[in-house]
Amino acid sequence: MLIVESLAFYLVAVPAVLLVGVGKGGFAGGFGMLAVPLLAFTISPLRAAAIMLPILCVMDLTGVKIWLNRWDHALMAKLLPGAVLGIVVGALTFRFVDDTFMRLLIGLMALIFPLNHWLGRWLKPGRRSLRLPEYASATLWSGLSGYTSFVAHAGSPPVMIYLLPKKLDKGVFVGTVTIYFAVVNYVKLIPYALLGQLDTENLLTSLILAPVAVVGVKLGVWLHGHVDGRVFTQLMYVFLFFAGMKLTWDGIVKVLA
Repeated sequence: MLIVESLAFYLVAVPAVLLVGVGKGGFAGGFGMLAVPLLAFTISPLRAAAIMLPILCVMDLTGVKIWLNRWDHALMAKLLPGAVLGIVVGALTFRFVDDTFMRLLIGLMALIFPLNHWLGRWLKPGRRSLRLPEYASATLWSGLSGYTSFVAHAGSPPVMIYLLPKKLDKGVFVGTVTIYFAVVNYVKLIPYALLGQLDTENLLTSLILAPVAVVGVKLGVWLHGHVDGRVFTQLMYVFLFFAGMKLTWDGIVKVLA
């Protein structure tokens, strides 16, 4: 059965894409990683990542148009080289990754991110990232961001660790993250295409979900000025945590089988 014919897939995919769009449009895109864990309930994590990339690129077009005049150019210059390096590493190691590894990796990241927020406080404003020199810190966290973004569109946690202590203006922060991930996602299109991930079936599924992505981003922009971002963020952490539990368990079961 084609993915585009699966009702179960769309029952998960439509709300997942909508939520990611809301996060990307109004809350610094911190939950782009939410989609792949949710979609992996119904399809392969590798295919889920491939379907989501064009959708994220559509979201980026909408987000860039809105936030183009509000981003930090100096920080972007520090972040992008490391991000591209991380993407290259992800592309070169892609052939060694299977679905079981991906379920475990995505599941663990989906668990660590909310647990870190609730308990670890690694992102506490004012705390310096590993006490590294500025450019080394930027390269480390953006490199990790590029890699995790390539394998699972989960590049937000590392880059947040670097950016949050900067205490940027709310609008500049959202704009910087939006532009950063727009560049990262469009760069990822090249290795995804070369690796055969953007086949006709995946692209058709992405095309069907694209309108939901646009609606989500625009809704997120509206909510940015009307809803307490902390409420939205906490709900997304809860969703992400339970998705991570399920995927981690599924991965462990397959390893032990």
